[in-house]
Amino acid sequence: MALKAAGRTSLVDTVVEQLRAELTDGAWAVGDRLPTEHELAEQLGVGRNTVREAVRVLVHAGLLESRQGNGTFVRSTADPAAVLRTVRAAGALDVLELRIALETEAARLAAQRRDTHDLLGLRAALATLRAEGDRDADADMAFHRAVVEATHNTAFTEVYRFFSVQVHESLVASLGDREMPAIDLDAHEALVEAIEAGDPDAAGAAVRALLHAPLETVRAIVAAR
Repeated sequence: MALKAAGRTSLVDTVVEQLRAELTDGAWAVGDRLPTEHELAEQLGVGRNTVREAVRVLVHAGLLESRQGNGTFVRSTADPAAVLRTVRAAGALDVLELRIALETEAARLAAQRRDTHDLLGLRAALATLRAEGDRDADADMAFHRAVVEATHNTAFTEVYRFFSVQVHESLVASLGDREMPAIDLDAHEALVEAIEAGDPDAAGAAVRALLHAPLETVRAIVAAR
């Protein structure tokens, strides 16, 4: 592996990006131990403190794992930052279509797995949404996160928590000041009722129904460009 010496500007960021590129390009496999701080510092032409800070960034990002007394090991070669960049670059229609797919399956799982605590949370989120009005995006996203949490699938919940923020940012960036339709409160009520009834088919259909108007609006905006 040939690492290039880092420049003088933003040394930590430069080292982070070089190490990130090596990881995603397969220079090291999952489970491999990285060279020591001293070895990396020599290859990169930077101080050991710079390497240490860069490694901390990548540990926080989930790509590396530090084991006390054993060194630093590769935890993942799939870069979450790359996914983030792709989602941010995607158009509003692409993001909304993905949201519908995720939330449809979440609603189906929620209908099968919800418990009393989940149902109380959904009712509370729906009450907040009604109180805040049909234009409150934050209350709406909180409601949808409550649906996902009712799946009792930790991976699903974490992915959606990350994704929901990107959905909002992508729609704002892509559509600007264009007005989206009002939130359909009755459709949200129907979704809660389907989950309460334990009917996965009805729950999935309810999600598609409540997101139908936003989807058609975005399609019309994209087609008009």
